[in-house]
Amino acid sequence: MSALLSPYTPGTDEGRLGPFVVLEGVSGVGKSTLARLLAERLDATEIHTLTDPHTGWSDTVNRELRPLPQFAFYLSGLLHVSDVVRQHLCAGPVVADRYISSVMACHAAVNQVGLDRVRELIAPFLPYLVAPDATFCLISSDSSLKQRMSSKTDVRRDDTDLFDVPGRLARLRENFQSVAETDLSMVMLPTDGRSPDDLADIIVKHLEGMRAQPDRY
Repeated sequence: MSALLSPYTPGTDEGRLGPFVVLEGVSGVGKSTLARLLAERLDATEIHTLTDPHTGWSDTVNRELRPLPQFAFYLSGLLHVSDVVRQHLCAGPVVADRYISSVMACHAAVNQVGLDRVRELIAPFLPYLVAPDATFCLISSDSSLKQRMSSKTDVRRDDTDLFDVPGRLARLRENFQSVAETDLSMVMLPTDGRSPDDLADIIVKHLEGMRAQPDRY
């Protein structure tokens, strides 16, 4: 059995040249816009979870697979994203649009499964995943979220389901809040009345404060 473990060992985290920053939150809250802005500010690599090749399969998976194989698909994508993040951290900072919290919160909300059950499923794989240095969960009011949705050019089913599926938005918000209570890297960041530049300023200042601490990235 021990001979089989080596191929499943993650690569080394040595040689990291910057922080790994994650943006979380419900669809349409502004993660992608902020990720692009932060990548410019930090001279970082921007990554979306899921990345290729998984991203092209997600619609089919969501439509045709039952909950457990659906979860396995997203877990596979998450493990792959972690490898990609680890590789890019050797060149500089990385900003990810969604990561572990989204996989847990969204799967639990969509399938109406308890978040604790999803935690149990993902727990054995956590040692493989690169841990974020900082995670920012963007939160907004319903009115602000609807306003952003109205101007979004790439609206998908995940976006429309937030308001079309009864209870979906409330379950997602509750799940992200529950994740934040056990994730020491997560900061809840209200977006109402704040521009993307305002939010980027807050995040950059937070990262600067972290960098001043001993033994940080």
